[in-house]
Amino acid sequence: MTEASRDPEVTDPENPDNGRTALNLTCSTTSKSKPLPDRGSWSTKLDFILSVVGLAIGLGNVWRFPYLCYKNGGGAFLIPYFLTLFLAGIPMFFMELALGQMLTIGGLGVFKIAPLFKGIGYAAAVMSCWMNVYYIVILAWAIFYFFMSMRSELPWGSCNNYWNTKYCVNPYDRASLFCWSEISARNGSVIKMCTVNHINITVTELTDPVKEFWERRALQISEGIEYMGNIRWELAGTLLIVWIICYFCIWKGVKWTGKVVYFTSLFPYVLLTVLLIRGITLPGAMEGIRFYISPNLSKLRESEVWIDAVTQIFFSYGLGLGTLVALGSYNKFTNNVYKDALIVCSVNSSTSMFAGFVIFSVVGFMAHEQQKPVAEVAASGPGLAFLAYPSAVLQLPGAPLWSCLFFFMLLLIGLDSQFCTMEGFVTAMVDEWPLLLRRRKELFIALVCALSYIVGLLCISQGGMYIFQILDSYAVSGFCLLFLIFFECISISWAFGVNRFYDALRDMIGYYPLMWWKFCWTITTPMICVGVFVFNLIQWTPIKYLDYEYPWWSHVLGWFTALSSMLCIPGYMVYAWMTTPGDNRTKYKLLIQIEDDVATLRTKMGQPPVELTPL
Repeated sequence: MTEASRDPEVTDPENPDNGRTALNLTCSTTSKSKPLPDRGSWSTKLDFILSVVGLAIGLGNVWRFPYLCYKNGGGAFLIPYFLTLFLAGIPMFFMELALGQMLTIGGLGVFKIAPLFKGIGYAAAVMSCWMNVYYIVILAWAIFYFFMSMRSELPWGSCNNYWNTKYCVNPYDRASLFCWSEISARNGSVIKMCTVNHINITVTELTDPVKEFWERRALQISEGIEYMGNIRWELAGTLLIVWIICYFCIWKGVKWTGKVVYFTSLFPYVLLTVLLIRGITLPGAMEGIRFYISPNLSKLRESEVWIDAVTQIFFSYGLGLGTLVALGSYNKFTNNVYKDALIVCSVNSSTSMFAGFVIFSVVGFMAHEQQKPVAEVAASGPGLAFLAYPSAVLQLPGAPLWSCLFFFMLLLIGLDSQFCTMEGFVTAMVDEWPLLLRRRKELFIALVCALSYIVGLLCISQGGMYIFQILDSYAVSGFCLLFLIFFECISISWAFGVNRFYDALRDMIGYYPLMWWKFCWTITTPMICVGVFVFNLIQWTPIKYLDYEYPWWSHVLGWFTALSSMLCIPGYMVYAWMTTPGDNRTKYKLLIQIEDDVATLRTKMGQPPVELTPL
């Protein structure tokens, strides 16, 4: 047997069917007695739309976008945001959905259109694994806070608990402390001192009950990554709950998932609306909203503003992970994916802006109560969800109710992003090895969930926050995603050819889309990816957690997690080129610019034939 016949991605130039169909012929012979289960498809178009909306609208829309707006010039941030959205975000979103629908296969199989780039599929699978471990930890924290909110008094509302220190003072009570200023004997600087619990301490040593609950009760955080400590069994329990929910959301395939998203995608809008109505009725809310939307055009001169816009769009739209490819692959070939992509992108960005009003109405109230500028109390990421917002709800009548609603909303918003990402990974694996996995799909999903849960226990140990930050800053970082999306865009627009891709789009939706998308796929999107990737590397600084500096070996570990996905792309290129028979010209035709169009590829993959409509 030749090398070409062993590799299903490689064909013999004299007999093109030999290579790609060798494995399929063997598989079909083996499985004649017992046909494979149906791959599945969406029951209705709305199932698909809501699933993609659920994927795209995640925690980043609620806790990162509003913060980036205020940090990068308020309303002025919308200029780079929407420019990037139209030049790169929507084009890639459309491309990934269309690619899956075009070939009716997951994130590994789609690269039959450019076999040299199949490493992109493996890179996306590796990055999805890291994302599954990292993202779900936030949901475990949210469930923990949700359960802790189910009491008459919120536990982070006072300093009278066993986990509080003697330096704990409620921010709203600090005005009543006896304080004075004195000159330091060491360097002659002026130090502000206060008496707390009959002890004289500096103002910088004061802590508050919300922060102490987060660090000393929820996380029980250690002194550093060198001290991993014990597993937080309460968090291990909440993490297990989320993984069980995630499993039962996808175990029966997309027909079942399509029903789950009716609740997980739509109900968060009800909660956001309720929280907004409550927020805008609070004193100081308008000041917070004004701070959120007021434009500061001078910020547009800073490169970081444009970098933030690109990374926010790529992450919030779920690009590069193969998930959109997987969700699109369950559509009918003739579905109008062009219209679907535009609808979902509009909903996504509108939700981000809507969430900003919800968050900053409460942040404005918090600033009003603490007599501080809004800029001093605004926060992002876990700092917003588990510090700023819990502090704000303490001042609301019926605080436990509002706390429960907020954390339940976080859970729902994050949950569908989590299980859709899982679906993308599972689809890629099952489509790549259908004989092995399709009949055992439920067992395979259970195995993936179990392994991810075990690895995720590292993130909920006492040193887990440090591991969580490493994954956030390296394994699922912006430069990994940019690297992956650049090659994905190049493989379709330049290797396979943007004109052939446009012909396939015409066959799917009945007309050619605007030429704008062709321009974006070939020029603007690759340029944006390269530019921001280089800026990210140039501006890279080692991560810190508050004042804690990570040891050198932890950065090595971080770069290892980052390269575990990135190296799949050049690694597979070298492997494919070295193992494909023939001279360089032959290899080029087999691996980069194949002769088959989409209709021919679908036929070779066993998909229903597509009749090309002559122009």
